[in-house]
Amino acid sequence: MKWQFDPMRPIFLQLVEQIKERIINQELKPGERLPSVREIAADAGVNPNTVQRAMQELEREGIVNSQRTSGRFLSEEEDMIKKIKTDLATKHLETFLDNMKRLGFGKREIIEMIEKEAE
Repeated sequence: MKWQFDPMRPIFLQLVEQIKERIINQELKPGERLPSVREIAADAGVNPNTVQRAMQELEREGIVNSQRTSGRFLSEEEDMIKKIKTDLATKHLETFLDNMKRLGFGKREIIEMIEKEAE
């Protein structure tokens, strides 16, 4: 797994986002056991406490389940995967729209450009 981080944003949030993207891209499969915190930390080049914080967030969101002696596993709920995909798409769309508005494009112009590109 190749990890990329933006130094201007919290690393643990970027870990959460990148793990979600890997679930959507099916690099990580539902029910799959995740590498240990130490393994991810070594692979990503970050502090294990940072990875632990990311894992806690993923558990809070119901994406990861912790099993005491076996490790952490991805949820097998299909609805959860659909929600991750929808949330990520919404985030990308919001970023796109913000950027287009900063460039001076209005709603109608943005829609026309999207329709033209989709053809």
